[in-house]
Amino acid sequence: MEPLSSGANPSKLRWIMISMAFLATVLNYVHRLSFNYLSAEGPLRKLIPDSAFGYIGTAFFVAYMISNAFSGFVIDRLGTKKGYAVCMAFWTTAGLAHAFVITPVQFGITRFFLGIGEAGNWPAALKLTSEWFPKHERSTASGIFNSGSALGAIIVPPLVAYLSIHYSWQTTFIFLAAAGYVWLVVFWLFYYTPKQEGTEVISKPISVVQLLKTRFVITFILSKFFLDPIWYFVTFWLGRYLVDVHHWSLKQIGWYATIPFIIADVGNLAGGYFTQFIIKKGMPVPKARKLALCLSAAIMGIPLLVAPFVISTPLSALLVFGLAGFGYTSYTANSLACPADVVPKSSAASVWGIGCVGTGLGGALFQSLSGVILSSTSHMSGTGTAYNYLFFLYGAIAIVGLAIIVFFMGPISRNEKLIAHQHVV
Repeated sequence: MEPLSSGANPSKLRWIMISMAFLATVLNYVHRLSFNYLSAEGPLRKLIPDSAFGYIGTAFFVAYMISNAFSGFVIDRLGTKKGYAVCMAFWTTAGLAHAFVITPVQFGITRFFLGIGEAGNWPAALKLTSEWFPKHERSTASGIFNSGSALGAIIVPPLVAYLSIHYSWQTTFIFLAAAGYVWLVVFWLFYYTPKQEGTEVISKPISVVQLLKTRFVITFILSKFFLDPIWYFVTFWLGRYLVDVHHWSLKQIGWYATIPFIIADVGNLAGGYFTQFIIKKGMPVPKARKLALCLSAAIMGIPLLVAPFVISTPLSALLVFGLAGFGYTSYTANSLACPADVVPKSSAASVWGIGCVGTGLGGALFQSLSGVILSSTSHMSGTGTAYNYLFFLYGAIAIVGLAIIVFFMGPISRNEKLIAHQHVV
């Protein structure tokens, strides 16, 4: 491991560095989703009804929104090593605290602090990617580290089922926190910024006021407000859907709920490689990036809109969730590369953080709305019909997000005014 801190050729080490971001993203999602499955069936379900679950999800996303408003700027100023380490330490400790609370309000508080810490993973990983990878490889690199979200979602159902059955839900949270602290030690010992990137990386980041004056940043926020909540519908509500509509046990969920996330994991790599492939074939980077975003948004929305008409078995439901997840991970693999295509690398994490304010707002709104819809309509129309309303809702907002990218975002290309402004500053 000595070469990692001795100035070895970064081109040979970039895959090791991106693997650290990948593992961090796996842990991020394992911490994020473990509560959702533990509270879907078993002792915690009695404490957490649908309405409370929706509001607890809102607490997470309110924190996620607040954190994204500043986490990117903090990471740009601290640098990748310190910034990433602070984020991991914060969310791991918040995850550990889950083991010591017992009421919905207390879980809401711990989820809030989890959201504060977890939001920093993506601007930190994006900054790592911009430091170690050339432009034409960034969507692929982004797809690699972001595939950790789908792998984390794949790991969670069987892991949580096993640990909760053989130990307890409290012990489950303790085990997960231990893994996070191990990552923290390894990353702190071995990560460094490649020397040839040093000048650009430490340049003064552009102010938030200046960034918010750009068309790309504003439409980026709006697109994430509508598109990102779809992934959180898939990841947060899948367990409860399988219990409430198909009457599955946590053990059954542990075996089969991995299917949508295996499909989604393919989207991370396919979406990133698709863009890299069409760029190599001669399509300009801005056009290739936008085409990939549009195709991905369509893949998100269409399966959800037709879901009430095609779902007849648990397997068909899992496939619908999986296709929507595939579209989202493909979209994210490309959207993660967009900030570094438009703004200086020193501000890439800041732009991603600002964009994820839209994620937090959308997540908070639609999580609460989901809980309210299920609570208010299940008694009158049945749980299956109530979930059909959610399928329509999330399919519709995917189409809205697609329209924003197509008609309002404009070209995803280098913003020369921001470059000039950075030099003036």
